[in-house]
Amino acid sequence: MSTRAPDLPVAYADARQRDVANHLGMWTFLATEVLFFGGLFLAYFIYRSTYPAAFAAGSHRLNFWRGTINTAVLLTSSLTLALGDAAIRQGHRRSLQALLAATAVLGATFLAIKFSEYYEVYQHHLLPGRGFDPGAATGEQIFFLLYLTMTGLHALHMLIGLGLMVWLLRRNHRGDFTAARHAPVEMFGLYWHFVDTVWVFLYPLLYLIPTLR
Repeated sequence: MSTRAPDLPVAYADARQRDVANHLGMWTFLATEVLFFGGLFLAYFIYRSTYPAAFAAGSHRLNFWRGTINTAVLLTSSLTLALGDAAIRQGHRRSLQALLAATAVLGATFLAIKFSEYYEVYQHHLLPGRGFDPGAATGEQIFFLLYLTMTGLHALHMLIGLGLMVWLLRRNHRGDFTAARHAPVEMFGLYWHFVDTVWVFLYPLLYLIPTLR
């Protein structure tokens, strides 16, 4: 007769069934996120094909180096989180704590750079509305509307991720995670890597539009 784990919810017959349910739930959630961002990407491509010169002009008004540095920061945060997940699978709680903290610092750095970029957009009168730069190309205002919407929603997901990271840090400090019990770390890893993947698409679409001649 199999021994039931003391922390296993009554809804599950065994740990394997719980793990399958966890993965199914997370992947279903991520599928809805793909549909959500997919609509924004579709709108982007429709308007970019309509106003190619304006989108190129808008792209070149963004700070290329800030976007590039932020890309490196976010990819590094995915690495530290993956290393943390690997560490707890081997029972190394202290390593997980340090790597989660490093991931949180990198995430906060990304947001700090992004918010400084928003301020630069504001200073240059590139916020869509009545005060938008009157000398901008036709359609450039749409580019910045999509830029602020897409990166703003991405930043919101980052803020949620940072909140979840604080929760994981507290739980790990209490000793809740072991080599046998680390599902929240793994599920959060899927979420964080998805958010990073969204940025990997946003970066070239927004910052690397070639100049049209």
